[in-house]
Amino acid sequence: MPKEDAAQPEFWEKRFREKFTPWDAGGVPSALEQFLKTEPRGQRVLVPGCGSGYEVRVFAEAGFDVLAVDFADAAVERARRVLGPLSDRVRLADFFEFDFETPLDLVYERAFLCALPRRLWPRYAPRVAELLRPGGRLAGFFFFDDAGRGPPFGLKTGELEALLGERFERSVNTAVSDSIPIFSGKERWQVWSLKGTRPYPRSVALGAHPHALR
Repeated sequence: MPKEDAAQPEFWEKRFREKFTPWDAGGVPSALEQFLKTEPRGQRVLVPGCGSGYEVRVFAEAGFDVLAVDFADAAVERARRVLGPLSDRVRLADFFEFDFETPLDLVYERAFLCALPRRLWPRYAPRVAELLRPGGRLAGFFFFDDAGRGPPFGLKTGELEALLGERFERSVNTAVSDSIPIFSGKERWQVWSLKGTRPYPRSVALGAHPHALR
């Protein structure tokens, strides 16, 4: 039997169809909810590898112009069922290939980087940077683990800094207290900003057009 490859949609399609999704939290972490309470409305945000899409609802209710993508049909179907009236915020698309057209204020990370085989990690930071507007940020949850096998593929000491440090600088790095069992004790909530850029004026973020990402 050929070895399964987590870089292919079929790998994740099988797991969603078989309802084997131990990374599915059934909701959103408290760190994200606290973060959104301090953020201006109208920002354009992308949720890559959205899975069941719980965060999409929270971003939308907080006034963000949110788009989520996943390249597995079964994940997109599930997210659309979960989101109901917000199902139009979810697209079947490959994060590395899809044309998002409009620059983003924020890319949200949760269980996406750790789902990517390590051979794809060098593409992650350049792609996030390419999608962000000047002053844009990468914010979310990063999984740290010394185990070699995955998914989830854990970051070892210094790896995240090596991946992101050339293009981003970190402003927030805190422990996570409400991780699901598969990530327990191994997650950090972090916020990274593009280097050498100043954030767009608040008025620009507030003036974003609804669904401009689509």
